[in-house]
Amino acid sequence: VLSVLHSVYCAMQEGPDIISTVEFNHTGELLATGDKGGRVVIFQREPESKSEPFSQGEYNVYSTFQSHEPEFDYLKSLEIEEKINKIRWLPQQNAAQFLLSTNDKTIKLWKVSERDKRPEGYNLKDEEGRIKDISTVTSLQVPVLMPMDLMVEVSPRRVFANAHTYHVNSISVNSDYMTYMSADDLRINLWHLDITDRSFNIVDIKPVNMEDLTEVITAAEFHPHHCNLFVYSSSKGTLRLCDMREAALCDKHSKLFEEPEDPSARSFFSEIISSVSDVKFSHSGRYLLTRDYLTAKVWDLNMESKPLETYQVHDYLRSKLCSLYENDCIFDKFECAWNGSDSVIMTGAYNNFFRMFDRNTKRDVTLEASRESSKPRAVLKPRRVCAAGGKRRKDDISVDSLDFTKKILHTAWHPNENIIAIAATNNLYIFQDKLNSEMH
Repeated sequence: VLSVLHSVYCAMQEGPDIISTVEFNHTGELLATGDKGGRVVIFQREPESKSEPFSQGEYNVYSTFQSHEPEFDYLKSLEIEEKINKIRWLPQQNAAQFLLSTNDKTIKLWKVSERDKRPEGYNLKDEEGRIKDISTVTSLQVPVLMPMDLMVEVSPRRVFANAHTYHVNSISVNSDYMTYMSADDLRINLWHLDITDRSFNIVDIKPVNMEDLTEVITAAEFHPHHCNLFVYSSSKGTLRLCDMREAALCDKHSKLFEEPEDPSARSFFSEIISSVSDVKFSHSGRYLLTRDYLTAKVWDLNMESKPLETYQVHDYLRSKLCSLYENDCIFDKFECAWNGSDSVIMTGAYNNFFRMFDRNTKRDVTLEASRESSKPRAVLKPRRVCAAGGKRRKDDISVDSLDFTKKILHTAWHPNENIIAIAATNNLYIFQDKLNSEMH
């Protein structure tokens, strides 16, 4: 999978609508993006064509809708921005698709369905839909369904509101497909998909006195197979695995995953860069993938004392932490992703770079998502960053010339194939590995 990747599609979003989340559905046929303007754009994969063998794998716009609008909390005099923080697809149960989207406060369930037929021949309505005078109806006819151009309809089915005091950072659908959880800085709530007026608080780390607050929840996710297990990460770099069978309120964790700190390496920035920005269960459910500012780590659920694997994403930035603190980049929250077989992990970096690590061969590669590489079937060339004062080779990029305004925070990997989606500010890039379409 670390051989060349081919760019098959690049969607340029207009204006300042920066992409804030990317998510494939469970089959990988649909891809949803959310942006800071509250919009959700759904892309659909094109079916394979005999006349155009290279068209298979391309994603084109399927539907666009406004998920959230800006609101105002009059009690707290706070503006609630419309930015989509997370999108999660529900497994498909019938012809329609369902997805959850959330901003800082409100979660919505959306139904996405297709319509290619329309009813005609009503007895009590005319062709324009107006009600007829009953006295003019002299005969009855059976309405029929007539073919029409395909229309994609998106409709809100549920609105889950007023349950979070703080900003929602995660939503995760349970493997029972009936419940999901939402997490903010201090609490995690459990919802039933059919019930909007109440939720159950399953984690609450808010201290009695807010001056005693030492950490916040940064991400949370359900186990892919066991509906009673979930994990949440904290700003202190810890992971807590909780079992809902033990207690209704999971303030006491079942397992605590924490790497002991090296006292000799401690600095002013240690706590900031150790904060976990994302946590993902592997598809098998055996491992956890986490991302902090400088590293990606793989944890084994059976070993709490230290990570199984640690990957340096951009260790060359250690010398730049002071300037990264001054321009607030040190607080950027990078996401991470597994491939379908859990053998490769991916995460973003600066300068529109993203990193891939093969867990079996221990090889890694840095690739760039750019307009030059977005031409159809263009080949991505590996990039290399040279640390300050290091020996530079041709095509190496100096750490001093990195553009920190170009950052890849959001990535997603097709559940079965080597297709990845990369959100680079307000551009969406979809790359496919044509040489290695089968997972290792």
